[in-house]
Amino acid sequence: MKAYVFPGQGSQFKGMGKDLYDNSAKAKELFETGNSVLGFRLTDIMFEGTDEDLKQTKVTQPAIFLHSVVLAILKGEIFKPAMVAGHSLGEFSALTATGALSFEDGLRLVLQRALAMQKACEATPSTMAAVLALEDSKVEEICASIKDDIVVPANYNCPGQLVISGTVPGVTKACELLKAAGAKRALMLPVGGAFHSPLMEPARIELSKAIEATTFNKPVCVVYQNVNASPETEPEAIKRNLIAQLTAPVRWTQTIQRMTADGATQYYEVGPSKVLQGLVKKISPSVEAMSI
Repeated sequence: MKAYVFPGQGSQFKGMGKDLYDNSAKAKELFETGNSVLGFRLTDIMFEGTDEDLKQTKVTQPAIFLHSVVLAILKGEIFKPAMVAGHSLGEFSALTATGALSFEDGLRLVLQRALAMQKACEATPSTMAAVLALEDSKVEEICASIKDDIVVPANYNCPGQLVISGTVPGVTKACELLKAAGAKRALMLPVGGAFHSPLMEPARIELSKAIEATTFNKPVCVVYQNVNASPETEPEAIKRNLIAQLTAPVRWTQTIQRMTADGATQYYEVGPSKVLQGLVKKISPSVEAMSI
């Protein structure tokens, strides 16, 4: 059974999508439509911008979404997923590729999401850290023990790899305690804010209005959503889960475990990198994982 997975922030690279733009009239048309919807030439930054340009949240998120969705559309009739999932931002790509959102509405929501998250990041100094080789339960316990600052599990990426998120003092304190508890590494990440934490509440409120005002359709297959790692097809439930996603952890480990248990044997990553393929293989070693 084929499952398609869509990456999130961090998969970008300079020149992403240029081969598609140069060699496919359909891709060029879609990229140009994207530029028009956004109101700026995103493709110029994707193809010729610096790494720093690409790291801007308002650029990174639409760029990865655009690359992923264009790839899925170009597959045409070959794109026949039994199930899909997306990591954080990638959930919007997955929903668009399966028809729950129109191309234009999906891109507008991604831009609004990026801008709202950027504002929330600027409001409170915050950060994230990757924790390696420690049980999830121990990471959860240590985060919960810190009462005077905000720090929470944010991304359950694969067994032995969990990202925490919160205020700078909270994450710093947690890293010290996690290393003392036996973590192989507790490494601060070069990000601008505390994604998937309570500090994203202002962004959640702002994005919820945009999501509620957007038409969602029933996707062509089940979508496993980040907040509960469960399959969903009903538009109203999908919207609720998308709104909750900004302040809730990405349960990627649990998502892949559930998809595999539900029959997925082949995973295809749809996007500019191979990050998810590696995570899938660590979570479910028996399955195949590749790029489309």
